[in-house]
This record gives sequence, C-alpha cells and structure tokens, in this order.
Amino acid sequence: MEEIIQRAILVGVDLNNDKNFDYSVEELKNLAEACSVEVADVLTQKLERVNSAHYIGSGKVEEVAHLVAKNDANLVIFNDELSPSQIRNLEHELQCKVIDRTILILDIFASRAKTREAQLQVEVAQLKYMMPRLIGLNASLSRQAGGIGSKGPGEKKLELDRRRIEEQIHKLNKELDALVLTRQNQRKLRKKNATPVVALVGYTNAGKSTTMNALLNVSNAEADKSVFEKNMLFATLETSTRQIQLPDNKQFLLTDTVGFVSKLPHQLVKAFRSTLEEVTEADLLLHVVDLSHPEFQAQIEITNKVLDELGVKETPMVYVYNKADLVDNEFTPSTQEAVRISAKNLTNIDTLINSIKSHLFHHYVKETFLIPYDKGNIISYLNDHATVFETEYLDNGTLITVECSDQDVERFHQYKKSSLL
Repeated sequence: MEEIIQRAILVGVDLNNDKNFDYSVEELKNLAEACSVEVADVLTQKLERVNSAHYIGSGKVEEVAHLVAKNDANLVIFNDELSPSQIRNLEHELQCKVIDRTILILDIFASRAKTREAQLQVEVAQLKYMMPRLIGLNASLSRQAGGIGSKGPGEKKLELDRRRIEEQIHKLNKELDALVLTRQNQRKLRKKNATPVVALVGYTNAGKSTTMNALLNVSNAEADKSVFEKNMLFATLETSTRQIQLPDNKQFLLTDTVGFVSKLPHQLVKAFRSTLEEVTEADLLLHVVDLSHPEFQAQIEITNKVLDELGVKETPMVYVYNKADLVDNEFTPSTQEAVRISAKNLTNIDTLINSIKSHLFHHYVKETFLIPYDKGNIISYLNDHATVFETEYLDNGTLITVECSDQDVERFHQYKKSSLL
C-alpha cells in the first residue's frame, strides 16, 4: 500500500505580541519536518484572545481552507493546543485532518521512545490527551488512516469507551510505578554512598548527549558506555546515568535528561515527572545551550521556565555554551557562571571539569591517615576514591596522605595521624 504523503498548512496565533512567537512558529515547522511532513504554507494571526469555536477568526478559517485547496494539503497543524470542540469545528469547515502542536510532539516522542519506561510515559500522555478528544479524532482517523496522530494508542484504542481508557491508563501507571520505585531506590543508594550527581538539562538538540560522551571520553570510560547522539529534535528520551571518574580519582554520576521545547505539553511533563525528578535530586545542573542557534537566548528562557515548573530553583547551575566551534562571535554571558565549549571537538572540556569540581568537591580536604596493615581494604578504598599524594610504609601501618571528602575523613577518623598523636 502506497504511503500517503502528508502536506500541511501551519497555523499560528500571536497572542498579545508574544516576543517568542516567530521562533515558536519556526520551531513548529521543524517539529513537522521531524515527522516527515511537508510544510506547504504558513498562516499567522494576531489576536488578543482566541476564538472559542475555531481558535482563529472566521475569516482566517476561510483563508486556511483556500490554502488547503491551493496546495492540495491534507493536514492542518495549529501551533497551540486545541479543545475537542475546536478540532471538530475546524475539521468540519476545512474537510481535512486537524491536529495541534501537542499531538505533534507526542507523535515524535512515540517514535523516539526506546525503553519500556519511556514508551509507557508517552502512551499515558497520549491517552490522557486523546480521551476528551475521541469524537473529533475518530472522525479524523476514519477520514484518513495513518500519519501523525495515529501512532501509539492507535485507532483501536480510540474506539474504547472512556471507562476502558481510564482502566488502561491505570494499568500503565501501575507498571510505571514499579519502574519509578526502582529509580527511587537507585537514588537512595546513590545518596547513601554520598556520590554527587550532576544532571544535564537544556533545550532539545543543544548537545547534552554529546557533552555526556565528551565527559565520558575524559574519564576513559569503555566505548559501550557512550550514549546515542544525533543532530535531531528529541534524539534522546531515555534518562542515562553514567559514572565519571576523573584522573585524580574524584568521581560523580552524570545524568542525561529529556530535552525541553517551547510549549512542552503538560501531559508529557506530568508523564515524565519521575524521569525529570533526576533533575530535582541533582547536586549540580549543567544547562547545555546551543550557542550556534540564532534563538539560543529564547531557548535558555524556555528551559529555565520548565525547571521552575519542576521546582528546581536552589540547585547550583553552570551554563555550558556548546557548539562554540560553529560561531565566530565572542559571546560573553552576564554574571551567570558559564563555560564555552565544543563537546564534539572536546574543546574546553577541562575547563568544564574544573567548574564541576569547584561545585562538587569544595568540601574535600587534605588529610594523613595511619592505616594498620590488617585494614588493607581501607587503603584500596582510598586509592580508588581519593587523590593520593604520598604513601609511606611504617612498622605499625601505612602512612598515606590524601585529598578526600569530609565524609571519608569522618568515616576513618580513628586513623587520622593527628588523632593518633
């Protein structure tokens, strides 16, 4: 069966002169292209408030209908979330499939999700979005099968009544809860081991995964520890955590998180909350910014807004201006702590590491221990987890001078040289 080529008309409404409106529409175009949709034309309108029946004014509905006919389009994509009645009214007037930005992003997430947890999170978000829109979406799907908005739960699940969909959401959430519990137990273990956690956050396609791989490269991690990276929107939905061991034996856990985007659907934020909790538990955030993007300042604002919604305000943050090799300007950030790097070329990764160390290991101290010979396990631990400056073998044990965490100093306090005098 020949695959139907999707040609779309994009519709954007600028409410109250939104300063990021043009960028938001450009991003909608990129999202559509990420779903292999051919964008035929774009129509925009300035409004103080949306039309409750069609979202846009009646005159603009006629303009959209004209563009659909002129471009032989079979899809209209709105830049904002539409209500069920607006979808029904628009499809009746335009006689073609109508979707909104939310379902477009949900569709991308559905195609990118690889792990069971990500797949469950996306399916829950899709079902919650679709439940109040069943009538409109069923009409749309019966008119044209396939394409955006028909992935994931699919036509069969859309035919379920509300009660059965709620049961399905409950079932998926139960499975998710078990995975969330595992994640929470992993976090508790990390806290118990006092291993600091650094979380990579930022806009989609800013280079978070490439930055993680650059830091893994510095720590000489095995090749199979590297994470997937690609120049595309939402290349990574999985939360990956890797241990970074520095040459001086200091170590931390680095977590890569799902990328953000403007108007990230609230269903997705809710569904991915357990994953995004990795950010709220971190000791340090690395806010990765694509310095080569013309709207990188807007992307910073959007990412910080999502972080605020997650309740992340007190966690220290370092701004990592990535892809510096692609720009000529000598952009200097304001008072924010920042590092300018090229993760792909490993440029200034050492500077980034020094910045991380200044945040995570400021409580490290230099100490000398006298360890009895029958406590060789302590010597092994210090060799693995501390920076060893000097080792001397005496009659009554090993005299070792190290830089280590204050927790380790407390843990081995009875062996401190000063305590033994």
